[in-house]
Amino acid sequence: MWGLNDHLTFAVHGGGDNGGGVAGGVESLLSFLEVLVRQSPSESLDSLLPGIAALQNVHPLLVHFPIALLTLFFTLDLIGSLANRSEWRQIAGAFLYLGTVFAALTVAAGLAAAGSVAHGGDVHEIMEHHEHLGISVLSLAALLSAWRLLNKGLIAGPANTLYLLLAAIISGLLAFTADLGGLMVYKHGVSVHAAEQFNQAAARAHEHEGAVQDSLPATHEDAEVDDLKPEDSHHDDAAHGVAGHHHDHHHAH
Repeated sequence: MWGLNDHLTFAVHGGGDNGGGVAGGVESLLSFLEVLVRQSPSESLDSLLPGIAALQNVHPLLVHFPIALLTLFFTLDLIGSLANRSEWRQIAGAFLYLGTVFAALTVAAGLAAAGSVAHGGDVHEIMEHHEHLGISVLSLAALLSAWRLLNKGLIAGPANTLYLLLAAIISGLLAFTADLGGLMVYKHGVSVHAAEQFNQAAARAHEHEGAVQDSLPATHEDAEVDDLKPEDSHHDDAAHGVAGHHHDHHHAH
């Protein structure tokens, strides 16, 4: 069955039975509109944007914005500082503010996704590091945004050196954050539909291991107490038997 994307495939070479050229393009557009009107919003989204429809959460859609915006902020602010170009730094400030907003949205979506996406024990630690790095990026970006607003964008001298150093740290943290995100998706298949059954099993195994570890101390202590009693009793009986044997043997002589 064809989806909406199939109706948007316009032929650029006319002739033949393919209905190409302008007429074919108009026909494809009309077919697309006809299908769009008949379908429900969810069906239209599934047909037109199947990749987005397959997402379990919006975190993957948002994550690229803070990476691009905050990286551009640091690059333009550094160039503007070195070249003494205030207009470059003004543009850099706009990228910083937008990057901070998208970083907040991305972190919020990521925290929500962490509680709903199935993942196993190995991925849990990676996900926690990913979360901590993302929150660090957001915190530093918010700090630099507030600093810039309070100073009305006029940061110079040693203060600007520290400012650019913090901006460079944000860029480094972004790289590590993105790397861990890619590791979870491309190696462990987190939030990938084809690997969902495997991740569900891994998540259940992780929960089971946690429950077993929580119950181990009391069970282990009880086992030690129970194990000691029979051994001590057996040891005492054996010692008594040996002593009695030697005692009888002594009287026999």
